[in-house]
Amino acid sequence: MGPGQPLTDAERARYQWQLWVEGFGEEGQRRLKGAAVLVSRVGGVGGTLAYQLAAAGIGKLVLAHAGNLRADDLNRQLLMSHDRIGMPRVGQAAERLRAFNPFVEVVVVPENISTNNVERLVGEVDLVASCAPLFSERLLLNESSVRARKPLVDCAMFELEAQLTTVVPGSTPCLACLYPVAPPGWQRQFPVFGAVAGTIACLGAMEAVKLLAGLGQPLAGQMLVADLADMTFRKVQVQRNPQCPVCGPKDSSA
Repeated sequence: MGPGQPLTDAERARYQWQLWVEGFGEEGQRRLKGAAVLVSRVGGVGGTLAYQLAAAGIGKLVLAHAGNLRADDLNRQLLMSHDRIGMPRVGQAAERLRAFNPFVEVVVVPENISTNNVERLVGEVDLVASCAPLFSERLLLNESSVRARKPLVDCAMFELEAQLTTVVPGSTPCLACLYPVAPPGWQRQFPVFGAVAGTIACLGAMEAVKLLAGLGQPLAGQMLVADLADMTFRKVQVQRNPQCPVCGPKDSSA
C-alpha cells in the first residue's frame, strides 16, 4: 500500500468529522482511500464490517460470498432486504454499499474462499478481513495472508461471545498457532444475535482502519475476548507455536 491518493473536496466534506481525529487527519484518510480490503463473507459480521469500512472511506472493497439470501439471515445481515430473499447475497451487499458511498469501489466475488481463489484474492488487496463462520475458510485466509505478508483481522462470535485478533505476518503469531486444525464438529449454523455480530464487526473494522492508517495500537499478538452476557471485555496474549506449520519454521524473521 502506498502513501494514499489525494482527496477531492467532496470527500473532505464527507469525512470531515473523522479528519478531526488526532493522529489521523487528511494523511490517514488518503491512506484509506488508497487501500483495498478483502472481506470474506458479507453476513452478520462481514456485512457490517464492510459497511463501516465504506463509511470510513476505504478505496476498494472486495466482497467474497456465495449463495442466496434466506429468511433466517435477516436477523443479522443488515445489507440485505426482505424482498430479495432467494437472490444472491453478495450482489445485494454491493448495491447497498455503492449507494451508501459512491466513492468506494466495490468488487463482487460470488464465491466463498477456497483453495481455488484464495491466493489470487489475497494478492489483490492490502488487508484481509476474515469473517467466515467456517474454520476451514479462516485458516485458508490465514495461511495465504502470512505467505503474502498481508495483515489479517480475524473476527469470530458464538451466541453472546465474540473474539477479535490481528495477525501481522513476520511480527505476530498467526491464527494457526491458536487453531492448527478446524475444531471437530464445528458447523456453519449456530446461535446468533445480530447485535453480537455487529459489535465484533465494528471492532474489526476499527482494527482495519488503524492498521491501514497507522493509527492507535492494533491487537497485534493479542486477542480481544468479549462476553456480552455480562459486558466483560479482556485482552489475552496469543502465544506463538514454534512448530506452527504456517508462521513457524518458514518465518525466520518473526
